[in-house]
Amino acid sequence: MGHIEKSLILIKPDAVERHVTGKIIDIYESNGLRLIALKMIKVDEELAKTHYAEHSGKIFFDELIRYITRSPLIAAIVEGQNAIEKVRKLNGNTNPEMAEYGTIRKKFGVNKTENSVHSSDCGENAEKEISLWFPEIEQI
Repeated sequence: MGHIEKSLILIKPDAVERHVTGKIIDIYESNGLRLIALKMIKVDEELAKTHYAEHSGKIFFDELIRYITRSPLIAAIVEGQNAIEKVRKLNGNTNPEMAEYGTIRKKFGVNKTENSVHSSDCGENAEKEISLWFPEIEQI
């Protein structure tokens, strides 16, 4: 048995624009993850730059910021056994062309930037991302 973890999930603008958010949420819930927080927001540039700070200065940074701020997205917190690893497996490779069949990015991703979802990659980042995207929630 693994341990109960929380992970941040973003259902990015491309997926919201194409009306596939319910299908994506269903995949997480059907795989034993429980939604414990959910909101739709239009991301401002400050939040986007803070979230993607590790990519600052890279050639694709400005494109990434324009993309994530162009229209609303869904931010969610899920909880479950080994949630971080489970979500990442469900999401698949960052590049939809390289993602395994059946993963969210293979089914819904458009390209490496418009890849429909983001999730925390480790426990430390999950804590940081949850507090960044859900500052109104006491650590749950």
